[in-house]
Amino acid sequence: MTTKQMATHTIAVLVQDQPGVLQRISGLFGRRGFNIDSITVGASEERGLSRMIIKTIGDGAMIEQIQKQLYKLIDVIQVRLLSASPMVARELALINVSALPAQRPEIMGVVDTFRASAIDIGPSSLIIQAVGDSDKVDAMIELLKPYGIRELSRTGTTAMLREGQEKVAQVQVQHASQLQEQPDAQAQLREARTAHTLAVPCAERSLA
Repeated sequence: MTTKQMATHTIAVLVQDQPGVLQRISGLFGRRGFNIDSITVGASEERGLSRMIIKTIGDGAMIEQIQKQLYKLIDVIQVRLLSASPMVARELALINVSALPAQRPEIMGVVDTFRASAIDIGPSSLIIQAVGDSDKVDAMIELLKPYGIRELSRTGTTAMLREGQEKVAQVQVQHASQLQEQPDAQAQLREARTAHTLAVPCAERSLA
């Protein structure tokens, strides 16, 4: 009997910048029973398109299914499994920690160790800004817990492939055959993706 290898995966989804896209994608995950560990969304390098970075946990079969389901949404232009290749991932956290004057040297020792910074100083607390991968942020939070964390806010992971590693997930090839079987709504999606591909600068395409 084989054991499924569960791991954390990072997926980049390029979507049309339309109202309700985030709701449709998060709803897809919920309906299919897929868990979202974090999701970030913002403007991409091209006008009218936004990029979502989704961090999720699953085995290989689940991740492949997630990609296929994402491609069924008309607003989705491109899906990339970033964690399949070398990538750069960062997260920002704001941590409001209790800090009496006598405790501040110790707390600042932790801050300096993680190359974080104190961005606000109050009479009895500090607001600390930490930037790094999720493991780094998690480790810093654990060391600050004994002092008393009053409030914590994390952005979630954002990421991109390292230079020379840009490649579209293989599921795009599988999806091309599905488009032929569904020529109506999916034909519009094919036209949108074709237009996007033609708009990509030659320098970027040479890395694919």
